[in-house]
Amino acid sequence: MTISHARMERAELKQIAPAADAALIALGQAASAAGVEKELVELVKLRASQMNGCAFCVQFHLNVARQLGVARAKLDLVVAWREAGIFSPREAAALAWTEALTAITPAGIDDAAYEAALAQFSREELALLSAAIGAVNVWNRLAVAFRFTPPIPQVASAAA
Repeated sequence: MTISHARMERAELKQIAPAADAALIALGQAASAAGVEKELVELVKLRASQMNGCAFCVQFHLNVARQLGVARAKLDLVVAWREAGIFSPREAAALAWTEALTAITPAGIDDAAYEAALAQFSREELALLSAAIGAVNVWNRLAVAFRFTPPIPQVASAAA
């Protein structure tokens, strides 16, 4: 498939569907607002965006993560986090939970994945992290469907 142009840009979506835009922003920010580390939330959003092949969201979350000071090695290796050996147990649990929710199957999420996530996160944190994962997956689907143009590096807001 050759992609030649955006069907709609991010700014236009915000203009024509402001309620949906605001709801997704709020959902995506709830975990950080409640105290879950912003850097961890950006790693999660980056990983889901990689899995979904969303160029806009990958670039967006790389930009935000860089602004937050996430280590370059983590940004470079999040795609292969299991083998990298540089992620904390909490980060690894969040990334595993992200992959489970992003690649959800009709079988659902198994108990082992849930228990592993609960070993690192409180029930509230896990609920909020799950909401952030859900929100970024919606953003990924919108950005891929409408072919949002990826943002220029070092230019990002906390919208996605």
